[in-house]
Amino acid sequence: MAIQNRYEFMYYVACTNCNPNGDPDMGNMPRLDPQTMQGFITDAATKRRIRNYVELAHQGEPGMNIIIQQATNINRHIAEAKRAAGVEDCAKAKEAVYAGRKKACELFYDVRTFGAVMSTGPNAGQVRGPVQITYGKSLDAVLPLDIATVEDYAAWEQEQPEDKLRTMGRKQIIPFGLYEVRGFVSANLAEETGFDNEDLNVLFESILNMYEHDHSASKGEMAVVSPLIIFRHVGTDTDAAQRIRQAKLGCAPAHKLFDLVKVTKKASVSYPRSYRDYDALVSLDRVPKGVQIGFKPSAFEPVVWDALPADEDWFCHG
Repeated sequence: MAIQNRYEFMYYVACTNCNPNGDPDMGNMPRLDPQTMQGFITDAATKRRIRNYVELAHQGEPGMNIIIQQATNINRHIAEAKRAAGVEDCAKAKEAVYAGRKKACELFYDVRTFGAVMSTGPNAGQVRGPVQITYGKSLDAVLPLDIATVEDYAAWEQEQPEDKLRTMGRKQIIPFGLYEVRGFVSANLAEETGFDNEDLNVLFESILNMYEHDHSASKGEMAVVSPLIIFRHVGTDTDAAQRIRQAKLGCAPAHKLFDLVKVTKKASVSYPRSYRDYDALVSLDRVPKGVQIGFKPSAFEPVVWDALPADEDWFCHG
């Protein structure tokens, strides 16, 4: 059964001496707001890492395939879904498109979660996903650096003087940035794709673990700083039917929930180089009625509701 509650969530990504998200139109420099010099990470980059983690951690499990894979033609997966639904690849009748769309939601985790445009070849329609993730934005301005590197290898076979073998390369990094990312989960859209509580748990697991398996030369030190903060709408009405409706539609605006969390640079710090250079406060006593606030300390630990985890050492009551 699809989820029955609206959710919002937020988390922080600490980036040290790395390129959180390069812009190919700017020589792969870290993406920046040119007016404030705050860095940002696109939603596409975040979703790519979630997809990569699900593909790695849940490979072979029913319904956990990924339709948008790196360097793979999506049309092959669309055709696979249509054949599994018992319709021809080229069938374009409304019933055939709907059958392919429904089967794609069953087969592919990222279609159930983020949605997909599946009319690029064999037509399986379009799916609007229940999960949306914002651009991550650094809390303070970041300093982009263009670092020269020496590549000590030859790209040709002919004998060359040793000093000619070394070539110069470039690497774009920021010394440090702490990025805030926000997300939204719609119970109403989840009904259309079949996104259920197990899928939600996989999403939260993936967010907390996605950078642990994505280390590279450009992204050597990126990590989601636990805990993941979750807002769950549960309703307030004494009437059960009305409470279910409230839980799906929500009991408070998302911006008011996000405002309960404040992460600010410490007054004594000029140039932050760690998330520990920031104070992190959460106002548990201001959570609106009908909403629960939860904290997920790690990928495989349960969510702690309406209280900070016992061993939490960064966030404090605000």
